[in-house]
Amino acid sequence: MQTIQANNYPIYFNENAYAALNEYISNKKFSNIFIIVDNHTNEHCLPIFLSNLETDLTIEIIEFESGEENKNIETCVQIWNVLTELKADRKSLVLNVGGGVVTDLGGFIASTFKRGVEFIHIPTTLLAMVDASVGGKNGVDLGNLKNQIGVINVPKMVLIDTQYLETVPQNEMRSGLAEMLKHGLIYDASYWKTFTDLDAFDFADFDKLIYRSVEIKNEIVMQDPTENNIRKSLNFGHTLGHAIESYFLENELKTTLLHGEAIAAGMILESYLSWQKGLLKVDEYSQIKACIKHIYEDIVFDQKDIDPIFELLVHDKKNEYGEIQFALIEGIGKIKINQLVENEMILKAFEDYKN
Repeated sequence: MQTIQANNYPIYFNENAYAALNEYISNKKFSNIFIIVDNHTNEHCLPIFLSNLETDLTIEIIEFESGEENKNIETCVQIWNVLTELKADRKSLVLNVGGGVVTDLGGFIASTFKRGVEFIHIPTTLLAMVDASVGGKNGVDLGNLKNQIGVINVPKMVLIDTQYLETVPQNEMRSGLAEMLKHGLIYDASYWKTFTDLDAFDFADFDKLIYRSVEIKNEIVMQDPTENNIRKSLNFGHTLGHAIESYFLENELKTTLLHGEAIAAGMILESYLSWQKGLLKVDEYSQIKACIKHIYEDIVFDQKDIDPIFELLVHDKKNEYGEIQFALIEGIGKIKINQLVENEMILKAFEDYKN
């Protein structure tokens, strides 16, 4: 697979990834290397990674507990303290080996420690490969509010090795698939079509589909690195999806949702809004709803859940001047950003989702 050139960094795939990493390390005068992992990637993925890493530099492994609930400033403080105790300096290199929580948090830690040290992402989950590791967004949650604290700062490179996916549970694979579905819906109708009949799906082509998903996200980010315009399209499904994810994260009576599970529901809801605003045909909406519901189990919403989800919408990062702004689809494969939607229409979207 050919290398994808992003804004000031390359994205390497499979057989090219480790050769590029080892050459980069050998040509730079790093003082030492810190590898940030969670407990899952430490067990399942780090041995694979270390077997491909060639360096005489001192390597320190920093592990934290997996899970979105640990993507917070408290975990950052702990790791900043560890870096300090282990004498990390401006010439240290940080390697983030893991899923989206690891790359989000690790990139933020590296971007802020001593005003910034170099870092590289090695995503090990589907979600991290096609979304979290690409685009330069790094950050942490503020309480249950997703990604409220962060920076846009690109890594030196991203290494995508799909053999790590053999260690990923099926529910995590489905979580990552949601972002791939999104890329088709907002940008490439033919790409979306490949997912509409998963029973006939050839998983031998999955690496190519991952590549195309990364390509789509990168093409959008290259046009708008700081999310002032077209990059907002990547938030399709996320305005309501993030609110749902945050609500289920904070509510002890609810089972915490994976990111992709919440975004899948968000895409159905926001497709309904697109239809109701005249941007999407009813048969297109029906196709989207049927496809996503075939892959993901329904999320059960009680009436008492809707109000707190609404309250969380005000914290969405796309909001301007106190108005909730949606990125909606204008037909399959096209997007329309900065869309205002009345609360009554959102309520109807939840009702339709349940039917």
